[in-house]
Amino acid sequence: MDFNNIAEIKKAGFTGFKKMKELFLDNSEIPREKGVYLILVLDKKTPDFLKIGSGGYFKGRNPNVSFDELKANWIAKTIVIYIGKAGGNGSSQTLQKRLKQYFGFGQGKNIGHQGGRYIWQLKNSGDLIVCWKTTPKAEPADVESKLIQEFKVNYNNHRPFANLKD
Repeated sequence: MDFNNIAEIKKAGFTGFKKMKELFLDNSEIPREKGVYLILVLDKKTPDFLKIGSGGYFKGRNPNVSFDELKANWIAKTIVIYIGKAGGNGSSQTLQKRLKQYFGFGQGKNIGHQGGRYIWQLKNSGDLIVCWKTTPKAEPADVESKLIQEFKVNYNNHRPFANLKD
C-alpha cells in the first residue's frame, strides 16, 4: 500500500476519512465491528508540537514526551502517522468503542489508551483524519502488524510517527 496517497488507502479498503474533531461529536458512522484504523495528516509540513498535549494521565503516567523525541519520530514523507486496531481474539472491542476510547484519552480523560499518544502533542490534532477498515475474516492484530511491517519496508525501518511498537 502507498502510505502517502489517499486514493491508494481507499483502494486498500479504508473508509470514513473524517476529521477527529467531527468524530468527537458524533462517532455513529464508525463501524461496530473489529478492524484497523489509520490516523492521517494531510498537511505535509512538520507540525507544531506541544510541550503538554491533551492526552490523559492514565494511572498517573504522564503521556507527554520531549520535543526531541517527537521530532525524532516524525516522518515527513507520509500522511499515515498512526496505525491502530480494535477487537479480535475473543475481544468484544469494536472500531467504534476503541476509537471512542482513543478520543477520550486525547480529550484528557483517564482512559487506558497509551498507544498513539504522540498524536495528542500535535497542535492541531482535531484536524487529523481518521479512516478505518473492518476485518471480518482476519484478526485485527495481524492486519495491524502487517501494515506496520509494510510501512517499515517503505520508510527505512521506521514505524509511523505515533506507533511505539510493532
